[in-house]
Amino acid sequence: MLLRVRSNVGVWRVEVPSDDCTVRSILQSISTTRPHVVYERPLSRDAAYEQPLEAGVNLDFLTHGSMVYCRVDPATCADQSINSQAVVESDESLKDTAENAVKSKQTNMRRVIGKDGSIILVPSNEHPAEKDKGFRKGMMALRDMKMHWTLADFMALDSQFEFKIQRQENPICKQASLDIPSISNFQAYLQNFRFKRHRFGYLYGKFEKSDNAHENDPPTKALVEAIYEPPQEPDNEAAEGFQVLDDPDEERVNQIAEMLGWTRVGWIFGHDVRSDHVMTAAEIIMAAELQLEAADGVNETPFVTVKVAPGADGTVSVEAFQMSQQCMAMVAESALVLGPDPKVCNVNETFTAIQEGKESKTVENSFFLCVVPIVQHRSEQFVADFPRPNRLDVQQTHDALRRQLSKSGTAGWTFVDLLADFNLLIYLSKFLDIDADMPKICASIVDRSIPLDEGYKLIIKSIAGLEGSY
Repeated sequence: MLLRVRSNVGVWRVEVPSDDCTVRSILQSISTTRPHVVYERPLSRDAAYEQPLEAGVNLDFLTHGSMVYCRVDPATCADQSINSQAVVESDESLKDTAENAVKSKQTNMRRVIGKDGSIILVPSNEHPAEKDKGFRKGMMALRDMKMHWTLADFMALDSQFEFKIQRQENPICKQASLDIPSISNFQAYLQNFRFKRHRFGYLYGKFEKSDNAHENDPPTKALVEAIYEPPQEPDNEAAEGFQVLDDPDEERVNQIAEMLGWTRVGWIFGHDVRSDHVMTAAEIIMAAELQLEAADGVNETPFVTVKVAPGADGTVSVEAFQMSQQCMAMVAESALVLGPDPKVCNVNETFTAIQEGKESKTVENSFFLCVVPIVQHRSEQFVADFPRPNRLDVQQTHDALRRQLSKSGTAGWTFVDLLADFNLLIYLSKFLDIDADMPKICASIVDRSIPLDEGYKLIIKSIAGLEGSY
């Protein structure tokens, strides 16, 4: 069974026995490629590390493709798998080659066993490994797995690495309801740069039952109430795209969302005019990764992908999609990789894709897309006026907080009405106790029958530099 471990330095894929999935087996699998890793936070079921996984307990709730979390010391988790293969060589001149490589500070090295049994480091490009005799590229040979194979055994094994590409006609998410002020603000920022500066954000809200759903039906509607834009940079090496940076506020954002009864229900991105493809391969794979995280594996989820982009005539459109279940499965197996053409996903050499009856090294991105209907709404409880974080044009400051809260008592606004802004609450939580203060403030926002304590009003006014009472 394949699991994904999300750490502060990236996502790792590990193989564990499906009938013996424990913390110990996960750690052992990680240690095969990262033997010196030091954990700063233990394996946990959630990104906030509030649900640590108990050692020795069978984690039967995890399924193929599930995500677990940990925090590690970045200096201790280098991948050692590249240099783990030892190949027998008879050429004694390898020692001289190794010395020359060390002098030239060659870093792409392999361990090689010399004629005398000594282990020598050599440049991998000068001494390639023996021709791959594995069952598939990157895998062991059949005889290394077991000595005797039947045709049925072989076909069963081979089928695990073959995907017959099929379109998914209907999305799991039947409807995406988007908050108008939130989407308009995101679109306006992109228009400031004429959509040349590509950007993304996470959608927060609730999963709800669709209209006319039966009592026992699962939620199939994504209700988007707010957008959070994490740290990012445009991808200067590519014609389009963005680089996702480490977000020190990720845990804080998810905590505030949980206090409001929300979760991450999707993501949104914007780009410039495109004439021949809807989403790039990088966007397809990122969307599938996020769906896998939301679904805790290759399971059904209403998690939605929203994109904002201008057409050739300059008209801006907002569209919503989901990646197919097959796309999720292929991404979970690392069967899809990036290539030079953004209009297609390349197929990992270990796998085979059958598209329209023929083997194909690539899959057109459109095969993975399911269109999701969009409706609009204006949130009755929340506003979206506070400056967004991580933008170039404006900053989140006490002055911005004061400007927003100073509207209290005008045009029917109350103090709590103006506090009910997701990005404002995230900013405010940096100056209050997120565990003691913020739950009480959020409770008054979610349920307006619960009055906000006057003491909190005074503290917040003091932070904002306001005078008087409300």
